[in-house]
Amino acid sequence: MNAVARASPVIVVGAGPAGLAMAACLQKEKVPCIVLEQHDHVGSSWVGHYHRLHLHTDKAHSALPFFDFPKSYPRYPSRQQVVDYLNAYARHHQIQPFYGQKIVRACRSEHGWEVHSQDTVYHARSLVVAAGYNREPQRPAWPGMDTFQGQILHSSAYAHGAAFKGQRVLVVGLGNSGGEIAIDLHEHGARPTLAVRSPVNVIRREVFGIPFLTIGILQKALPPQLADALNAPVMRLLTGDLSKYGLRQPSEGPVTQIRKHGRVPFIDVGTIALIKQGLVQVRPGIERFTEGGVVFSDGRAEAFDAVVLATGYRPNVRSWLEVGEGVFGEGGTPLLSGQALSQAHGLYFCGYYVSPTGMLREIAQEARQLGRLIALSHRH
Repeated sequence: MNAVARASPVIVVGAGPAGLAMAACLQKEKVPCIVLEQHDHVGSSWVGHYHRLHLHTDKAHSALPFFDFPKSYPRYPSRQQVVDYLNAYARHHQIQPFYGQKIVRACRSEHGWEVHSQDTVYHARSLVVAAGYNREPQRPAWPGMDTFQGQILHSSAYAHGAAFKGQRVLVVGLGNSGGEIAIDLHEHGARPTLAVRSPVNVIRREVFGIPFLTIGILQKALPPQLADALNAPVMRLLTGDLSKYGLRQPSEGPVTQIRKHGRVPFIDVGTIALIKQGLVQVRPGIERFTEGGVVFSDGRAEAFDAVVLATGYRPNVRSWLEVGEGVFGEGGTPLLSGQALSQAHGLYFCGYYVSPTGMLREIAQEARQLGRLIALSHRH
């Protein structure tokens, strides 16, 4: 069967926050676009997240362009509230994505870009990749993993802790997902343990009632080492010495970690209190799996009923986007997000810069900037 052909001045890949924001900003600039989404709904990553999740950034700094979060929402909206907001955003801006369009190939053509889904070929002068930073789960492997008799699942497949009541569950990784899943497991009557291989920066979601994001915005112009030095005494006061609980502190502070390595520090919403109370155990990294559990890097062997891999995601855009050198960095992450690429004319990325002032805020800023850039380029 021959593929259907469609054309538009701009193609936006993804109908999550970045894709929707791009569509709204292009609409504002009077540049028509087509939004392609592989799932059958907007905000698929938010739809699929574990139920307990809330925004770690306050709603005042997390709204997408030209449409605020409802006043009735709490300061930190829940997962379902974010999903509802994204649907309302699409309706408000009359964004109607083409659903069920899995991109298999995108490449330069004679007049711009050619994007192939499983059943359609799209032609556009400009291509905006907004498919999401959390596109593909990272699943590390350890020796003996295939012999483990319990359940192993990635955090992307974790919904809530009810199914694990009374069980010993190992959560691998102390990022924001791992920390909140440990709370959720405890609240559902499971016995969680965290495997934390590397040193971790711990910050509070709020400092004396002020969202940490607000502090990050105020300190944006400061060199990262100076911002970390200013914040360190307060951070120590609020969290204390965590080394006696098995959590080591990195040599670099949280702001330096974000700006230099693109890694978000652990934003604590209650996990540290549970660790200090002995309700969540901390262990080092995993050496290997056994039939009944794991052996940690310190030689300690423990039994577990299930393992949740809170080991992050990668964008994996390179699997379908055909471009030359100088576009992607380590792990397939685009080197530039929210800017024009000199290496690939008419190609733009939105939502791939990990910002110390919050991803949704960054997406909103990038979308506005790219909307203006694309509109300007299409007028020439």
